[in-house]
Order: sequence, then C-alpha cells, then structure tokens
Amino acid sequence: MSDAAPASGSLGALLSYAKPHRGVLVGSLVLTLLASASGLVQPKFAQQILGSLATGQGVAGPIIWLSVLLVAGALLTGLNAWLQQRTSERVVRQVRRDLVFRLIRLRVPELDRRPPGDLIARVTSDSTLLKSAATEGLIMTVNGVLTFIGTIVMMATLDVALLGITMVVLLGVGVVMTVVLPRIKAAVARAQDSVGVIGAMLDRTLGATRTVKANGAEDRETVLAEEAVEEAYRAGLVGARYGAIITMVGGASIQAAFLVVLGVGGVFVANGTMAVSALIAFLLYIFFLALPISSLVTGASMLQQGLGAVGRIDEVSRMPIEDDVEVLTGALALAPAPAIELRDVEFAYAGREPALRGISLTIPGGTQTALVGLSGAGKTTLFSLLQRFYEPTAGSISIGGQDISTLSRAEVRRRIAYVEQDAPAMAGTIRGNLLYAAPEATDEQIAEVLRVTRLDGLVSRLELGLETPVGTRGVTLSGGERQRLAIARALLRRPQVLLLDEATAQLDARNEQALSEVVARTAEYCTVILIAHRLSTVIEADQIIVLEQGTVRAAGTHRSLVEDDDLYRELATTQLLTAQP
Repeated sequence: MSDAAPASGSLGALLSYAKPHRGVLVGSLVLTLLASASGLVQPKFAQQILGSLATGQGVAGPIIWLSVLLVAGALLTGLNAWLQQRTSERVVRQVRRDLVFRLIRLRVPELDRRPPGDLIARVTSDSTLLKSAATEGLIMTVNGVLTFIGTIVMMATLDVALLGITMVVLLGVGVVMTVVLPRIKAAVARAQDSVGVIGAMLDRTLGATRTVKANGAEDRETVLAEEAVEEAYRAGLVGARYGAIITMVGGASIQAAFLVVLGVGGVFVANGTMAVSALIAFLLYIFFLALPISSLVTGASMLQQGLGAVGRIDEVSRMPIEDDVEVLTGALALAPAPAIELRDVEFAYAGREPALRGISLTIPGGTQTALVGLSGAGKTTLFSLLQRFYEPTAGSISIGGQDISTLSRAEVRRRIAYVEQDAPAMAGTIRGNLLYAAPEATDEQIAEVLRVTRLDGLVSRLELGLETPVGTRGVTLSGGERQRLAIARALLRRPQVLLLDEATAQLDARNEQALSEVVARTAEYCTVILIAHRLSTVIEADQIIVLEQGTVRAAGTHRSLVEDDDLYRELATTQLLTAQP
C-alpha cells in the first residue's frame, strides 16, 4: 500500500494552538536552553580538569563548577518537564473544548454525512497527538536546533578540521530526516483516519446491539471492525519504521563521527598539533551532539505526528455549525397559538431528487393538522424544515406571521416541541429526561404531565421513582414508555407548536386514547401537527394534508377526503391508515 496520504494540517495551524501559551512556552524554552547550556560547557570544564591534572595544578575549582552545572542542569530539566506537561494538558483541554463546542452545534446535514464515531475520535485520539506536538515538539525542535548550533560553535573553538570531518559524517542525518519526516506525517494521518473508522464501526454496532445479537451478526461486525484495526496497525507500523530509520541513522552517525574523529584526532595528537585534553573535549562534544540531534529528531517527529492530527481537527473547524442556538431566557408567550404558513417551499437532500416540490399550505393556529401520505412523501422532511434542521432551497416558512429564516434557530426551536418517531430517551434518570427541555419546571408541573401521559403509575411502582435510571437510549423502558416519556417532556415545555411524528405508534389502545385527549386539550393553546398512520389518530384532526411525492395532493377533513380523494381513500382503508386494534 502506498505511503502517500492526503495533505494534512499546516505548521501555521499547529502553531495557532500553542500561541495562547507562548509566554510559558518561551519560559520553557529558556529553561531548556539553560539546561542545554549547562551541559554544553561541561566538556570545557572536563578539559580544564584534565589539563590541570597534567600540569599538577589544583582541580577543586573546576570540579565544584562541574558539580554545580550537573545539579543545575538536572533541576532545570525537571522544572521544564513540569511546565511542558502542564502546558500540553492545557493545550489539549482547549482543543477538546473547541471541538466539543463545534461538534454539538454541527448542522444536521453535516452530521448526516459523517459517522459519529469518527467525529468522536477527533476529540479523543487526535487531540492527544496534538497535545505533545504543540508544546514539547516545538520546544524540542527549537532546542535541538539551537543546541546543535551551540555545540558546533564550541567544537569549532577546539579544532575546525575535526569539525569539518564531523559535519560530513552527520550530513546523512539531515538527508534522511528530509526524506522520512513527511512520510511519518502521512502515516499518522492514515492511522488516525483508521481510528476514526474503528470508532464509527463501534458506534454503529453498540448503537444497535440488540439488532446485531438478534441477527447473529457479531462475527460480521467484528470482521468489519478488525479491518479498520488492521489498517491502523499497518499505518502505525509505517510510522514506526520511519522513526526507527531516523533513530538508527542518527545513532550510527554519532558513532561513525566518534570513530573517525578518534582516528584523525589521534594522528593530530601524535604529531603534536593537538593536545590530548582538547581531543577528549572534542570527543565529549561529539557524544553531546547526540542530545540535540535526538531532541531535533524527536521534536520533528512529534511535529509531523501533530500535523497529521491537526488536519483532521482543522477539518472540524471548517464544518458549518449552528451559531444561533444560544440559550434564550424569559417566558414564552402561550397565546395565541400561532398559524403556520408555507409558501412555495422546495427542498432536496444532497445528491437526491427533490423531497418537497413547491409546497404551499396554511395551518391555522390552535388546531390539529395531520400529515398523511406514502413513505417518502415528505412528511418528516417538512418537520425538519419547520425546526430549521435544514433550510429550504426555495420558498418561505412562517410561524405566527414571522419568517423563520429571520429568527435565530434558538428562537424557532423554543417555540416548537418535537416528539420523534423513535422516541429516544437520554441516558440518565426519568426526572433528567423530563427536565431536559424545561429545566425550570416545578414538581407540580412534572406531576401533571406524568398524570396526563399515564406515567404516574409507572413512576409510583419504581423504587427510586423519578430518580430511576433509564439506561443507554432508554433501554430499561418499553417502547410505549419511551414514547410517553418523550410526549411528557414535550408537554412540559408548554410550546406554541407541537410536532408529533408517529408519537402514538407504540401505544396500546387505552394509552393512545388518553394521549389523543391530551393532544386535543393541548391544541387549545398550541398548534399541533402530527404525522400518523392510524385512522383513529387522523380522523380527529381539524385538517388533513395529503402529501404525494413532495407535493400537496389534497387537504380537508377525513369525511371530505374519503369522498373526494382516491389516494386518501386507499390509505384510509388499506395500507397505512389502519384502524386501531
């Protein structure tokens, strides 16, 4: 498989994450350079000690200074490590905050196109790679460069000829790094993409665990996930291979330089053009070169890994978000219930035929309106447009005489309560689910919605009552209980508009009748729009809209439509509108 990968993040993008912490990073760099400087001058003191021993002079002073430098270098290194780690954690904290903020506000079309598991991986594994690159990687790279230059200067003061020989030998390191580092970046990007696929696969499987188990699909799902694991493994091996090459070449270059300098320097000492102490000091500097080279290689590798992750993180920053969903305060006026008007509304999902084709209709305030039609007629799409999950490609929608495109999404959604077809419950308690849309609701209001949705009996039987956990996605509740909980949550908001998408589909006859009565009372202060396939639900509506292939085919009451519209008559007697069992 080719090692090439799509272009990832830029160095400028990586630096932008470090910019808010530049003061601490500069301080950390100063500490790093001081620690390196303390090591840089140690060979000079070693040369001094050797020279003093050769001439019989005292060595106490140089030994004391050498000890001080050793202790100072250790303390500076420890302090610097703490500063770098703390700054790294702060960088990743801010990156994760930004990612979480944007992911929760991503527009629905964007979420429809991307697996949740892949987006989650950007908050977890990608941000972890960025953590070290934006701090340690930058500092190690700069420190490696500066310390390398400093070491070269100190070596030049000892012998220029030997320095030239050393630089020729070390040239291979620079060539290898130039070739290999971009490949590490590409390998990391591939590995992180594979990690995102793993997350997407697990999200799909764990989100439908009963379906997987009921169909005996564990092996098939495992194979699919393992393919992504294998791809991540292969990409990781590519990065590890290139890292090993750099380490090998760097170590071998230092060893080769040492041996060559030892041989040539030995000749210089033998012919008297170089002192033994100077040769030893030069050899110590060669070994010391291993530190900045290692720092440079490690830092550059971190930067390349970080750049691979930055590309995926920055992709999130370019995804469109809903930037007008701030929390609104203040009471919502309950009356009068607003009328809803659609004028020549058109909409098409990306890459598909139009879902709505020039729909125009009026829904009077304080009434029940039922939407019926074959699957794909555009009923749920219309609900999505009402809540501005999507924007119409043409036409306008108004609530209470206000074009919703002129209102913030927060304002539009504050006026609307929506009960979805699959009636999801959030992980947490029954009380938490009820208060999800109305955090300020009182105990009396909660008790009332429990009573009208006939959940009060269930709650009274539970040992923990309202504090009973509902499990992931409400798994501990029956389908009917989840639907009633969703309806209770919607009613607790006291909305101006109530959207019910097959909200009674899983209810028995007794509970459906009770909920129908609740909806009828709700319509006294609220405009109710419902999608239903049961005749018992539709027949009570003040107005029925028949949709067909994204257009309004007919509108009227149950009686008038049975008499005048063939499709509705067919629906009412056969396929979708069935009498309540």
